[in-house]
Amino acid sequence: MISDGPLRQRAKLLWRGGNPTPSSRYVAEERAIALTFGGSTNAVMMATPADLEDFGVGFALTEGIIDQANEIASIKIVESSLGIEVQMWLDRYRADELSARRRAMVGPVGCGLCGIESLEQACPAPRQVSSTATFRARDLLNAMSALAPLQGLNQKMRSMHAAAFWQPHKGIGLVREDVGRHNALDKLAGALMRENMARAGGAILLTSRVSVEMVQKTARIGVPVLVAVSAPTSLAVETADQAGITLIAVARADGYEIFTHPDRLIFSDCPTIAA
Repeated sequence: MISDGPLRQRAKLLWRGGNPTPSSRYVAEERAIALTFGGSTNAVMMATPADLEDFGVGFALTEGIIDQANEIASIKIVESSLGIEVQMWLDRYRADELSARRRAMVGPVGCGLCGIESLEQACPAPRQVSSTATFRARDLLNAMSALAPLQGLNQKMRSMHAAAFWQPHKGIGLVREDVGRHNALDKLAGALMRENMARAGGAILLTSRVSVEMVQKTARIGVPVLVAVSAPTSLAVETADQAGITLIAVARADGYEIFTHPDRLIFSDCPTIAA
């Protein structure tokens, strides 16, 4: 077995055409990543060990722990035989705020939403995305087509999700990949914050389905358009509508489906749709 950062090369037996043949292929590295704040673990995620500082910053943003990258005083990556820690220390105000939040949390339970006390906490009102930007429908379609060749890890492994940031007249500026779709989006969020990129005039591109968490994260990032290759859930559509996000999904070579806020899109350069 050969390790190459986020890739591992493993031996395999290839059976195609009737005859088994010894071979090998790259597979995605997946490790336990602990996200800690002030020495206390907030979450442990199974993720691809790449762009981990982006991951830490983006997770802190999309979880509502910070609003600005400079609210993280320092960040350190520590590796051990068990996994990797992304150790973050917050400024005093944010550290006190997080401590108060932890004291209010209930103990863990056997469900998918541990540490919350009410349905209101499970489905909080999304952050409002205010943007007057408009986008040509054809440009967004072309952007999705341009994403696959930029997925360097997935080109080798065929098992990675990607999240990318696209802007008109600039194209795709950032791409982050991970075995987990949430992780890929968190990494993108962190990269956008750390590079201090303006986000209100761009779109997030996803290679995954759209669940409500993906919309909530997009709202926290402050991007007005979300485009994905797969379909959204009903709650994702409702949340995008509330947040003011244009939600586009089921993106294919010939078009896509627009679920919310189509007024941001310009169709004048597209063929007229027959009634």
